[in-house]
Amino acid sequence: MVNVAILGFGTVGSGVAEVLTMNSALIEQRTGKAVRLKYILDVRDFPDSPYKDCFVKDFSVIESDPEVDVVVETIGGATVALDFTTRALKAGKSVVSSNKELVATHGYDLLQLAVEKGVSYLFEASVGGGIPVLRPLTNCLAGNELSEVRGILNGTTNYILTRMIRAGLSFEQALKEAQDNGYAERDPSADIEGHDACRKICILAALCFGRHIYPDQVPTQGITAITLADVDYANSCGYKIKLLGRALRMEGGKVCAYVAPHLVSSENPLAGVEDVFNAISATGNAVGDVMFYGRGAGKLPTASAVVGDIIDIAKDVTTRKRNEWAACDRSLFQSPEVLTFRWYVRAVGSMDAARAAFGEIMPLARGGAPAQEIAFLTESMTLAQLNEKLAALDVQSVIRVLA
Repeated sequence: MVNVAILGFGTVGSGVAEVLTMNSALIEQRTGKAVRLKYILDVRDFPDSPYKDCFVKDFSVIESDPEVDVVVETIGGATVALDFTTRALKAGKSVVSSNKELVATHGYDLLQLAVEKGVSYLFEASVGGGIPVLRPLTNCLAGNELSEVRGILNGTTNYILTRMIRAGLSFEQALKEAQDNGYAERDPSADIEGHDACRKICILAALCFGRHIYPDQVPTQGITAITLADVDYANSCGYKIKLLGRALRMEGGKVCAYVAPHLVSSENPLAGVEDVFNAISATGNAVGDVMFYGRGAGKLPTASAVVGDIIDIAKDVTTRKRNEWAACDRSLFQSPEVLTFRWYVRAVGSMDAARAAFGEIMPLARGGAPAQEIAFLTESMTLAQLNEKLAALDVQSVIRVLA
């Protein structure tokens, strides 16, 4: 018998309870033992819930119960969740989390505590929701030296950009639609400003390259400045705009990571990832390019990943599941300003002025463009080189082009 306690009975927590119940026979068959939901911690009352006998409001009940083997943290944030996770690990209980903010900010310390206590700290659901990606990266691709991991890591922003591309909605209209459909929060800033994707690329970079990277190290740009004009110009030259998180292995063991919109060629598989779907691709020196695709959020898809971690632990609760990386070394973080890109530029001015500043450019056109509006793709250059040339133009928009 393996006893589970769930912290938080929101979307993910209730989904975990549902999957554990719905697939209890299958889970027992695959683990060789019964996996029982013993507690659910929440400050609210749920008198009509089928799990009403499991609810408690005091975490110390779970903390002090020697029968609890696995604590599932679905609270979110990095305050109460950090306190409860730390206490659970110190009490000798394995912890499974879907909390990307907590893992991205405190993952190294929590993993070290898990090692010290001989228990597991797993968080498959923290990056791709229902997409199995962390375990494949660390296990199935363990024979590779990974050089890059990148992807569409946020379903809300991908939905907004898809609706701008497909339906011609403005950013504001697409955001409202996403909120009306339950894909965006009332306060969508974590999504549209790129913070959610930033936390996820930090976790991916740590697992792929072996060293903790904090979100404050990662330059992050969201999609709030993207307009329909940019969408139309991108489409005119065979590109789609996508918000990507990227992490790259650099020379000397350094790591570069950032989040920003990109023009992605329609021939690239990432360009075909639409609506709330996510996709993460990785490049290994043996396997080449691989991609993981699916629903990056949602009640049951995310719960599926959480329960997968529970099953992994339940197979042998006495054996710690390895999932670790080294401490942060800020001297080994490389600024993305050293990277070279072709750039998309939209500005007010003339193509002659653009050619005078940039030399060789690829002019773009769209129907209904106002007078004096120009757009073009540059040759490959660094951000510093770009900014030097942009001084001659009245710039409206600048976006990287994914090679």
